Amino acid sequence: MSHAIRRASELALDETTVTALRAALKSTADEVVQAIIDEVPPYANALSGHMGATIRRAVRTALGHYLDLASGNASGGDAGDAAYELGRGEVRDGRSMDALLSAYRVGARVAWRCLAAGAVPAGLPAAEVAKFAELTFAYIDELSAASAAGHADELAARGRAHELHLEHLARDLLAGASPDVLLASAQRAGWQPPVSLTAVLLPAAQARPAYRTLDPSTLVLDDLPDATGVLLVPDADRSHLLRQLTGRTAVAGPARPWTRACASYARAVRARLLSSDIRDTEDHLPELVLSADADAYADLRARALAPLRTLPVATARRLEETLREWLLHQGRRDEVAAALFVHPQTVRYRMSQLRELFPDLASPHRVLELTLAVGLRTP
Repeated sequence: MSHAIRRASELALDETTVTALRAALKSTADEVVQAIIDEVPPYANALSGHMGATIRRAVRTALGHYLDLASGNASGGDAGDAAYELGRGEVRDGRSMDALLSAYRVGARVAWRCLAAGAVPAGLPAAEVAKFAELTFAYIDELSAASAAGHADELAARGRAHELHLEHLARDLLAGASPDVLLASAQRAGWQPPVSLTAVLLPAAQARPAYRTLDPSTLVLDDLPDATGVLLVPDADRSHLLRQLTGRTAVAGPARPWTRACASYARAVRARLLSSDIRDTEDHLPELVLSADADAYADLRARALAPLRTLPVATARRLEETLREWLLHQGRRDEVAAALFVHPQTVRYRMSQLRELFPDLASPHRVLELTLAVGLRTP
């Protein structure tokens, strides 16, 4: 309390004045507390019962330290520490720093009135009364500053702790933790579980800016490998979400029950690996299904299309393209020709070749196998 100590060093309170002020300490503290109750609404119900007794003791302690300071004892650290803890406690009790500063202002006014009423009759000279007033308000200013620091530190600590709990929850969700673990993690984070979550992958640098435009209950991580960020968006309106992501390099997984958000995340990851052009995984389900097991798909293609491997590469490729369009268009020759930009007679010729290569082309099982085999365009 350097400023207050400097003011105190300029003040000369005699023993008679100090004794008179100490005698009025309890009544002064009571008047300060009552004025705060009357004039600062957030404290109207906060200063009753056990809490009221605690704060009354704190006011008396602060005034006692103040008189120690005024009488030449330069140690004010205890009062500053108490004020710092008071600021922290205000956060825990849900009150703003504005409320506490108002209480300090009211307390300073009432304390000065009461202390002056005791100091003047005790014979304190007029010149010293002015110094006494300066000390009073310097002391309150420094208590206010200490409380403001405690309030800010507690807010920062609580905010960071809350953020860490939310990050932990997001990691549990992506890891596919059990419902019991997820519920406990959500409770620690003070996060109300939604019905569903939609995972969105995007570059880490875009994660926080995108997050600020979404539901505030969205969970965000921006430190995944490969500079990747992920958003877990609760109960998303999909079309609206995709519009909000316009202009960002993002891919949205499907909506899944919130305890299965890992499934939405896994699909978004696979979609990004499949193609950098995918934004909505729901628009690419066939490709995602066929690419789910790359080895199995390669084996299926190799077996189903084995007859084509006996042909020159260019011929095999033309016939595979024709087969694909023929299957997709259910054998409608004119539509197949239009898709391939060839004459219908060309389609007839190629299909005769394919029937020779695949004698069981009319078999439902063969049609299914070939449809899957040619379902993805090969590079």
